[in-house]
Amino acid sequence: MELGIAADIAIILVAALAGGLVAQRLGQPLILGYIVAGILVGTFLRDTISDVHDIELLAEIGVALLLFALGLEFSLKELRPVRQIALIGAPLQMLLTIGYGYGIGVGVLGLGWNEAIWFGALISLSSTMVLLKTLAAQGVIGTLASRVMIGMLIVQDLAVVPMMIILPTLGNLQQGLPDLGLAVLRAALFLGAMVVIGTRLMPWLLRVVASWQSRELFLVAVVTLGVGVGYGTFLFGLSFAFGAFVAGMVLSESDYSHQALSDVIPLRDVFGILFFVSVGMLLEPGYIMRNIGLVLLIVVLVFIGKATIFAGLARIFGYGNAAPFVIGLGLFQVGEFSFVLARVGLAEQAISEDLYSLVLATALITMILTPLMSQLATPLYGLWRRYVPREELTTFNLPQEELHDHVIVVGYGRVGRAATSVMRRVGLRFVVVELDQRVVERCKAEECPVIYGDATSEVVLEVVRVHHARLMLITLPEAITTQLVVRRVRDMHSSLHIVARAADGEQLYALKQLGVHEVVQPELEAGLELVRQVLIHYAIAPTDIQRFSEAVHQELYAPLYEDGYSDDQSTRFLYRMARRSLEIEWILLDETSSIINQSLRDSAIRKRTGASIVAVLRDEVLMPNPDPDHVFSEQDTLAVLGTDDQRRALSHLIEHGVLPPAEDDETRHRNELIPEIR
Repeated sequence: MELGIAADIAIILVAALAGGLVAQRLGQPLILGYIVAGILVGTFLRDTISDVHDIELLAEIGVALLLFALGLEFSLKELRPVRQIALIGAPLQMLLTIGYGYGIGVGVLGLGWNEAIWFGALISLSSTMVLLKTLAAQGVIGTLASRVMIGMLIVQDLAVVPMMIILPTLGNLQQGLPDLGLAVLRAALFLGAMVVIGTRLMPWLLRVVASWQSRELFLVAVVTLGVGVGYGTFLFGLSFAFGAFVAGMVLSESDYSHQALSDVIPLRDVFGILFFVSVGMLLEPGYIMRNIGLVLLIVVLVFIGKATIFAGLARIFGYGNAAPFVIGLGLFQVGEFSFVLARVGLAEQAISEDLYSLVLATALITMILTPLMSQLATPLYGLWRRYVPREELTTFNLPQEELHDHVIVVGYGRVGRAATSVMRRVGLRFVVVELDQRVVERCKAEECPVIYGDATSEVVLEVVRVHHARLMLITLPEAITTQLVVRRVRDMHSSLHIVARAADGEQLYALKQLGVHEVVQPELEAGLELVRQVLIHYAIAPTDIQRFSEAVHQELYAPLYEDGYSDDQSTRFLYRMARRSLEIEWILLDETSSIINQSLRDSAIRKRTGASIVAVLRDEVLMPNPDPDHVFSEQDTLAVLGTDDQRRALSHLIEHGVLPPAEDDETRHRNELIPEIR
């Protein structure tokens, strides 16, 4: 008895698992492993597969679920910070790349006009999966350039749906244009119906199913909506995947979108595996071996063309500094949705199997090269700055006298703005260097001394008198730009004290190697503050909270100083140790406290323990530096200043009426290592 398609699926899943494990170990996206597994299955096990057509039908469900999940994840809010370059620049990039690909197709590959347009469309898409993995590995996923790339990728992914409708009509324009017009009309009618049905009926149905408290039924309902609407659009004469995408986009506005997405992702991934393996099974390895020179030529042409187009558009839309290099070298690859389009092209006989194999090979190679190429952004930008004229300098609100003993603040984002506001309060002299004209205008309106320019430029650093500065504060979120600034400053002023913002632990080490004195990681500081609030809620003593926070600081920042401390670093470390030893602790008096109804003078607290009462909080009224005749009452909260031993002695005196017994050296050492949580 033959198992048929069950055996086929088992073979494909085992091969995909093996390919995914290898890709994971090599630090590559899993889809590359799945595609390579498909190539091996198609080459060596094709006779074992009983029905490739059935696998392709299951893969269509994978495509539908991919687009359904994409619709669920779609949100205009994500595009808001970069909406101009995403909504205008991304379509423009795709048109330019299609034109560029058309030129390659006709001039290099000798394709007809229709197939050349398909080739341009296939290479115009970039890979969301590969880019996100690369950004996460480099720890720069929150930078401005990263947000631009993600915004453009969202628009690219959305463009796949209309491309699946438009491209098949190009083969026969005389008949295709009426078909396209009819398809647009059907799509408009379908979207109108989905707005009415999707915003009323579908959320109501999910709400009813969710009220039954069955996770299984909820999953079935979600998948039924996605695949069912897709099948309905197919019967209506539109793309199956298009309907699934629209269903997901409509559901994304409901209250159940997050749960629906979390439930459908595992199923999407399983069917997605079938899709990517089937993509690899269609590749003809013999074609690649016979045309390896052509494949490498197309890879080089795609790299140069797409990187140039992306970088140029980034610069045109006002993104300067290293951003064009980061964007161009991050999005040059051919993406996974190109496989979806390629499958459509094969089914419509619009592209040949040879062109399919060429595009797939190009996509695989460019995906593999992405992490390596993205690391070239820093050296290429440094080379560019060496030969390209500097930006014109514009200054606002600079003091009349020459800058001296001042702070140079690089970047006026949220962090830089907060830092300069504190500097103003304490009267520190500072000057801001900012390259974003919009931010410069805001800085100008706030009467902040600012220079419009690039902090990696020697001319700009000369204007801010880097040789006479006391300190430089780098608040930029971009790891690459921060390192470039540090390198340039070190070339001009090797001893200037630099405090920099770090994106992650890896950048901590990189900045240390470049000679940065102090590094701050905002995520760590925010996390510690959140934990402090939790500990305060649980009535943990403030001194213990501070002690634990400092311990975490030492653990995470200590690797920066594993080779020892400089004199300045030793001084700062000793200051932190002293601050920890001489802390203010708040002690609440209850009815059992021994000093109730005693005055501050009569209790002789300072004489007996060495600690000082610097404030008393009573009935939400703070009394700083209380008078010696102040009488303690129940529910008073005392602010106690002193060393650990002094505060411990006072706590014992208040609780027991006597001082604690003297500790021997071993006990004192143990108490210092293991602080008691009061």
